[in-house]
Amino acid sequence: MRTRTARHGSVAAVLFLALCAPTAVAAPVPRTQDTADASAAAESAGAALVARRAALAAASRGGGAAGLDFRACPAVEDLPSRVRCATLRVPLDYARPDGPQISLTVSRAAATGAGGAARQGALVQNPGGPGASGMYFPLVADLPGWERIAAAYDLVGYAPRGVGRSAPLSCTDPAARPRGPVQEPVHPSPSYKAERLAQARAYANGCARRAGAALPYYTTLNNARDLHVLRAALGEERLTFMGASYGTYLGAVYATLYPGHVRRMVLDSAVDPDPRRVWYRNNLDQARGFEGRWHDFRAWVARHHGTYGLGTTPAAVQAGYERVREAVARTPAGGTVGTGELRAAFLQAAYYDGVWPDRAAALAAFLRGDPSLLAAQAAPDPASAAEAENATAVYTAVLCNDAPWPADWATWDRDNTELARTAPFEAWANAFLNLPCASWPVRERRSPVAVGSQPERLPRTLVVAAERDGATPYPGALELQRRLGAGASLVTETGAGSHGVVGGRNGCVDRHVERYLLTGATPGWRVRCAPHPEPAPVSLDDGAAGARRALLPPVV
Repeated sequence: MRTRTARHGSVAAVLFLALCAPTAVAAPVPRTQDTADASAAAESAGAALVARRAALAAASRGGGAAGLDFRACPAVEDLPSRVRCATLRVPLDYARPDGPQISLTVSRAAATGAGGAARQGALVQNPGGPGASGMYFPLVADLPGWERIAAAYDLVGYAPRGVGRSAPLSCTDPAARPRGPVQEPVHPSPSYKAERLAQARAYANGCARRAGAALPYYTTLNNARDLHVLRAALGEERLTFMGASYGTYLGAVYATLYPGHVRRMVLDSAVDPDPRRVWYRNNLDQARGFEGRWHDFRAWVARHHGTYGLGTTPAAVQAGYERVREAVARTPAGGTVGTGELRAAFLQAAYYDGVWPDRAAALAAFLRGDPSLLAAQAAPDPASAAEAENATAVYTAVLCNDAPWPADWATWDRDNTELARTAPFEAWANAFLNLPCASWPVRERRSPVAVGSQPERLPRTLVVAAERDGATPYPGALELQRRLGAGASLVTETGAGSHGVVGGRNGCVDRHVERYLLTGATPGWRVRCAPHPEPAPVSLDDGAAGARRALLPPVV
């Protein structure tokens, strides 16, 4: 389930904001129930042991966050001096708690105590992905609207296993990644599909070659166990957690495994946790969701025909986009932007309406003979190649390890051919992104966790969702709330679809979140907030168009 994150920029961006070979592909080997139960029991016992040790270490160092040795952050983290960093040692394999260890990087901004606020502990955040780093989360302490939360909580971010400097995973040499322009056909031919199948097999084999025996241990289950150990190392008996997109699934799995260690949870832009949908069907749903948001963008552009001149209907805007697509297929914009880069740039508009003015301006300028805005917005950044490869590798490993995927190309081809008839904008690109899972070289796949199957009742939790979110469609929020039980409250931003609702865009939503984090009170079973204002159009005469805000990093 792809999500996107940003290192800097708006708080929503800082926070969260995201098929095989026709021959000789071995299906995942199902484990016997006895073997699966024994393995799960060993891993559970190992995680409990490591968490107890971490809690004892925290207590021996004076409690609070003293179980971790927070010091000045390494320069590579690019964090200000007020943010401190530490490393957390966890087992690669929880069934062997004293076996090979890996180090996870952790960041923290201590509670300010402003206004005499009493410290409530640590608020730990996961920004999604999987494959995104939360090391920048403590920076929200400086953003408007976060003063009271930052006064009461230590703001704690971390890079999950495989991400950044946390036992980094890579499946190919970043220098070998396509530099562009990438040309994608509207209707992939059998030969093009065969080419993508070969690329997917090569990528999956690269993951196995580079990760070696560690590859099976990049999973949501292990991410949840790592979170359990981090909680203990922070000196917290119960976890206060904020997760976005994939982070909602991680939080839900944690709550299922460790219900007695949940204090408060804010789960923003929810992944559908139904085991039958994790992860293959979730990605089919996502492509449908993106199609809806692509329509929303085009409808907004049409409403601002007076500014952009792209037509008064979504269909007219689509026609303009197709003309641009045909042009960059012949002559890449700036020499680097082909149809693949074009689609990726406009996929950002399906995630966040904040980029709508820039994308519309780039489209209009191109059709008037100026490709420079489009080239500036869509060209890949070579400086981010290593980070992008790391994010893609972790995303792929976690999703492929988490659940069985169809191993036969016929299933992928049938499902995505049908899907592309009604959701053409992202259907095939999404399929090809996930295609390594069909030939994934880890033979024993996990069964997805049955979220909500915990025997004890959870404390109050807060689910937040945008009604027209494309990356994590709204039915997932309804399913997550149902599985979390009677104590789960759902706050819906109606008529909106930007991915990652919490954090400065919608005051109604943020008031509910702040009240919950500070008091534990939820607003009721289901409450609705009016949508945040749509972005204002930007005139083509505005020379700053396309340069006012930093582009978000590549989708992972």
